[in-house]
Amino acid sequence: MDALQQVEQRVLWLATSMVHHANRVRPNASGVKVGGHQSSSASMVSLMTALWFDALSPADRVSVKPHASPVLHALNYLLGNLDASYLTRLRELGGLQPYPSRTKDPDRPDYSTGSVGIGATAPVWGAIAHRYVSAHFDVEPGGRQISLLGDAELDEGAIWECVADPQVQRLGEVLWVVDLNRQSLDRIVPDIAVGRWQGMFAAAGWQVLEVKYGRVLQELFARKGGAALRGRIDEMGNEEYQWLLRSPVESVRERLVGSGKDAKSLIKLLADLRDGEVAAALRDLGGHDLAELSQTFRDVDNTRPSVVFAYTIKGRGLPVEGHPANHSALLTSEQYVELAQRLGTDPDDPWQAFDPDSDAGKLCAEVAARLARPPLTAVAPPDVPTELGRPYKGEHSTQATLGRVLTDLARDAPDVAARVVTVSPDVASSTNTGGWINKVGVWSVQDRQDWFAEDGDRLVRWRETSSGQHVELGIAEVNLVCLLGELGSTWSQVGQPLLPIGTVYDPFVGRALEPWSFGVYAGGQSILVGTPSGVTLAPEGGAHQSITTPSITLEQPGVTAYEPAFAVETEWCLLDAMSRLGRPGGESAYLRLTTRPLDQALADLPDDPAAREQRRRDVLAGAYRLRDRGSAVVTIAVVGALVPEALGAADELERMGAVCDVVVVTSYDRLWRAVQARQGLAAKAEQAVDEGVLDRAFPADRRTPLITLIDGHPHTLAFLGAALQVPVACLGVSAFGQGGGLEDVYRTHRLDVRSVVEAALDLVDV
Repeated sequence: MDALQQVEQRVLWLATSMVHHANRVRPNASGVKVGGHQSSSASMVSLMTALWFDALSPADRVSVKPHASPVLHALNYLLGNLDASYLTRLRELGGLQPYPSRTKDPDRPDYSTGSVGIGATAPVWGAIAHRYVSAHFDVEPGGRQISLLGDAELDEGAIWECVADPQVQRLGEVLWVVDLNRQSLDRIVPDIAVGRWQGMFAAAGWQVLEVKYGRVLQELFARKGGAALRGRIDEMGNEEYQWLLRSPVESVRERLVGSGKDAKSLIKLLADLRDGEVAAALRDLGGHDLAELSQTFRDVDNTRPSVVFAYTIKGRGLPVEGHPANHSALLTSEQYVELAQRLGTDPDDPWQAFDPDSDAGKLCAEVAARLARPPLTAVAPPDVPTELGRPYKGEHSTQATLGRVLTDLARDAPDVAARVVTVSPDVASSTNTGGWINKVGVWSVQDRQDWFAEDGDRLVRWRETSSGQHVELGIAEVNLVCLLGELGSTWSQVGQPLLPIGTVYDPFVGRALEPWSFGVYAGGQSILVGTPSGVTLAPEGGAHQSITTPSITLEQPGVTAYEPAFAVETEWCLLDAMSRLGRPGGESAYLRLTTRPLDQALADLPDDPAAREQRRRDVLAGAYRLRDRGSAVVTIAVVGALVPEALGAADELERMGAVCDVVVVTSYDRLWRAVQARQGLAAKAEQAVDEGVLDRAFPADRRTPLITLIDGHPHTLAFLGAALQVPVACLGVSAFGQGGGLEDVYRTHRLDVRSVVEAALDLVDV
């Protein structure tokens, strides 16, 4: 225990020093605040020391509270997993990230955190992902998935969406440890919320544990009058407790005793204690008692998810301990020197490790050996075919094509299909993945009886087993994209690549945007399919119509956005997206699909194999010429479901003497990248950029005034006017939708043939 306490104090010192160096020592020519969180780190020191040095196994994975990243790096340094040179590089380019990042930090944390609530829930989805790969591939099961989170994070809705999902109730490997320091960024957390939180976790089937008081206070509670002391502290509001922490030592006794009915009992109980001992006892919380923490971690039930509420003090051990405004407070240089004197460290040489022959040094070596993980053996993802050969005739929607491609894949490329896992928030049947689900089954933590197995009227057979390949969650898009992120990370976490595909109603992408973006940042490679999209879903009304998703996906780093018009294009785009998953340098994708059936003859696919292959390459590059008249005076660049309107307008314009070319844009994302790459300005991922698509889709000798047409915000393709240096009129949707027939809604938003013709006539002389 002495050695462990030495480690605890050294971790506090190193974490504090990293932030101090970044702000007080390292030159800062810009003068812009560097920041860091010495107090938020200090409250976590005991928790993390006890966890790492007593409770963890090599198979465990831990998500660390964002503002405690210096504690994580300090532990990794003492355990030999981080070079000392990085300790001076917190929040420096190429150094330690402000918050843990498994893709950017040199010591590779298990989980990226930083977005409040999302990092906390990630281990739950990591647990499902690990169970999934263990059930399907050669991956050792087991290992706990642990979240270390601040109590203020429990205000985030993503927490409770996750806790309440039925899949979570059976995940015994999940453990959350709440740093209950009663402070958020701006304030002391009002009232006493922990009882309500505990009830909410318990109602969701979680084991709830509490480590509230340290052994000094527990010994006082056991004395005569101790029950009165416990009652006084238990009933004390958060604000009063923090006020007592900041009170002068000589005033704590009087203020603690107060004037209540138990005042006399408290006076007698505390009579033998000096003022400093009374103040120290008040601070003796369980979240800073290494022995109490270790025992609590051993009491965790591994048959259901568990949460531990560990009471702590924000800034514990620092001069700013318990101050309401200490969240971003930095120790002064004088305070830093005083801390060094108290901890027996050297402020002029702050990065000293323990002598290997000391008890603390030996303990670090023993723990490092115990937690060492075997090297990761990575399996390469299978080669994805470029197409499956299905002839698409008659009328098809791109949404319906999604299900057909998945079922064809299971037949024609079973090694690829074996890596596919689909995820849906209770919309699988309405997004046309029923056929795939019937073929591969639904994945579940444990096999469940299908009580309707003999019912022949069901379109979707709901067979739930551990061998299924579709994961169905409750109606919560945040859960969907968080799970996608972890399923899409198994290639780097356990060496087994998956090809995760999530389906969500396109209008609700905005609801899931922030965690989806964070999952991509954290290295999760997956495909998100938004369907149905746009005002083309006319009868559903404005609440179910989307206009901003083209902008969202165009601007999202690490994601390629596709919006195919025809069935074969959907197949090509989906397979291309799958070929980029589960590998170093890979990339996620977004497919925006629609329910509107189009006559596939309009695609005018070339019969010549070489020409057909060039069409496929152009589709993936971002655009192709569907109608090429050679003497055109105007061009229509159209996206997705509006191809019939573009062709109808072209016919009408030609009858009026204005010859018209039609270009189908299948990826405004890749088209934009091509423009940027040509100008040497590419900022998004540069892979899969075909600059030549600009010349093939818009040849230099055919660059006429341009109409852009999209069932989304009109600015999506506005860049083409400047890139091609031609006049442009952008048609799209910039108002909330409304219910109605397709023709009426298109006319309302000026997506109909007449509106396209009028826009063209405004640009050209006939």
